Amino acid sequence: MTEALPEFTLDRPETIDQAVTAMAKRPSSRFLAGGTDLIVNMRRGLVDTDCLIDLTGISELQQLSDGKSGLTIGAGVTLREICEHRDIRRSYGAIGEACDAIAGPGHRSVATVGGNLCLDTRCMYYNQSHWWRKANDFCLKYKGDTCHVAPTGKRCRAAFSGDLAPALMVHGAEVEIAGPDGRRRMPLADLYHEDGANHLGLKSGEFIVAVHVPPGDTQRMVRSAYAKVRIRGAIDFPLAGVAVACTRLASGEVRITSALTGTNSRPFLIEGFDPIGLDQDPDAAFTNLAKLVQKQVSPQRTSTIGSHYRRLAVSALTQRLAKRLTLELE
Repeated sequence: MTEALPEFTLDRPETIDQAVTAMAKRPSSRFLAGGTDLIVNMRRGLVDTDCLIDLTGISELQQLSDGKSGLTIGAGVTLREICEHRDIRRSYGAIGEACDAIAGPGHRSVATVGGNLCLDTRCMYYNQSHWWRKANDFCLKYKGDTCHVAPTGKRCRAAFSGDLAPALMVHGAEVEIAGPDGRRRMPLADLYHEDGANHLGLKSGEFIVAVHVPPGDTQRMVRSAYAKVRIRGAIDFPLAGVAVACTRLASGEVRITSALTGTNSRPFLIEGFDPIGLDQDPDAAFTNLAKLVQKQVSPQRTSTIGSHYRRLAVSALTQRLAKRLTLELE
């Protein structure tokens, strides 16, 4: 059954301030960029709004620069632009690979960086047609009072499935946000909450303006990569995704930073892994990293694939990427 898209009005601001003002006038509005996620959810009855604020006409959101001060990516930059940017692929490998892994070429030509960072959480009980959800008494994320994934809990367990966030996190990215109270910056990792129904730390009327990433590696002492577990080879959300960055420190040690997506209600950095020392057995260190991932990840049955499989898969994938990237540093 094909569901009709509800009627809505379209506001097209030309500046950041105009967009903020438009949202203040109609708080029930939703910000629109590429629309590859939002429009689908509107058609399924998951988004209640009669007004969209189209951000594509704001030139500031389209900026993309890579210089001595680092990488600046406007929220309106398309994923295809990232995929085709040679400097990004050379100095920030995980970011380019994550964009390559998102959906298909047609989607990437319109889908934006800001949209992927603000992707709605997903669950097999939520991403269904209206009649299917109604027959199931809806769910805690939308119009219901029970999370069907964890019925005895009080929190939505829908999973965040954006590919780009962990790749940016391992490179220390910060996000710039605009809203009624002006602009602010924060670490990208702090933008997210472990709550599938309220996973974004954006205040009312706020939206992402840009992502700022520290300068990339010019001496090739950093390697990063992204990979994910999925059912199909393309046009599929991650069942589990991992970004890893390996850095050769001045001491000769190797620092490994990893971040996950697709398993929890938020993307997050793995904590507690110490740099690999010169006299340390690297295989033992990689095994310890895999154990840390298994301890910190908490996949739920939000897809048709078992949660334990996703836990083991993302752990193995993290270990595999860390080994490969460490060898590339030598």
